[in-house]
Amino acid sequence: MAADADDSHYFVREIEKNDGNTLKLKQCYLGDVGCVVWDAAIVLAKYLETKQFHDPSSGVNEWSGRRVVELGAGTGAVGLMAATLGALVTVTDLEDLQTLLKLNIQENQALISGGSVTAKVLKWGEDVSEFMPPPHYVLMADCIYYEQSIVPLVESLKLLSGPETCIICCYEQRTEGVNPKVERQFFELLQQNFSCEEIPSDKQDPEFSCPDIRILHIRRKV
Repeated sequence: MAADADDSHYFVREIEKNDGNTLKLKQCYLGDVGCVVWDAAIVLAKYLETKQFHDPSSGVNEWSGRRVVELGAGTGAVGLMAATLGALVTVTDLEDLQTLLKLNIQENQALISGGSVTAKVLKWGEDVSEFMPPPHYVLMADCIYYEQSIVPLVESLKLLSGPETCIICCYEQRTEGVNPKVERQFFELLQQNFSCEEIPSDKQDPEFSCPDIRILHIRRKV
């Protein structure tokens, strides 16, 4: 682990929270898409702090004690934000991202008091029994990009979601290459079992939002 934690392998992205504390996310100089903090992850992390979810002045805290699973967590930015707000979070990704996830949990542990966060391996489409009962929230940022992952991703959403589960999906719309096709396939498959509500920009963080980055609330059809 000491070799894996060698700081020469990493550079840090900071996300300032509304309470003045700062999440510090290590990113890898070398590696696949999961090794960096994507813009959609920052937009989603800051959305979790908006007043509809978390407003200390009025005592609102939708995250307190809520069970949350983050899919394709990468650096863990979104799940860590939820944990600092009081949620009981499991950040998930493939085996080769576990070291980075655990480093970032360790790096930000001091900011987590009422909540908790653990890292686990979850390969999309496979058994989710260890994540049951269904979480209150599933969080996913920029997970719609590989054509071959669309079917297993939607399968995981079906397996994880109960009638009360809200999936919050944030992604950057990309117009080049296969991205529009992959996005279209994802939503065609998703809408067989789920309904989607797009969140307008005035409900997002005023500073951390962007016309190309969409936030959706997704729920199982009843």
